[in-house]
Amino acid sequence: MEAYLHEHIPISKGMGCRVVRASPDEVLLEAPLEPNLNHRATAFGGSISALAILTGWALVHYRLRLEGLDVRTVIQESGVRYDAPVRDVFQARCAAPPPPLWARFVKTIRRRGKGRVRVDIELMSGGQSVGSCSGTYVSLTES
Repeated sequence: MEAYLHEHIPISKGMGCRVVRASPDEVLLEAPLEPNLNHRATAFGGSISALAILTGWALVHYRLRLEGLDVRTVIQESGVRYDAPVRDVFQARCAAPPPPLWARFVKTIRRRGKGRVRVDIELMSGGQSVGSCSGTYVSLTES
């Protein structure tokens, strides 16, 4: 997954994004502080947001591939809450949505060729919560 992200979403490579864990149940990405610094020597909010959006996208993309769906997935809407400054490596964790929600999303894609799903992403640094993000992703069949 990390090689795929770096090749197809170049910002992930520039940020130093690394895949810590990727499974159907959750995706955990992390990024080092240094390439993501702002003028206050903390992580730039845009980098934190980008990591969160990448994490949600990776989970949705991965699970849809497991479903055998060849789709394009894009972010439609996101909202990030920053609760604390980030002064070290930071992580974003996205857990799979509840099974009924996921099943409806997949069914809609199969029936209509597109679907929308919302996922929640936890933001962490130094073992502490530093914020959260919610993202709505739209997936469209290639044909």
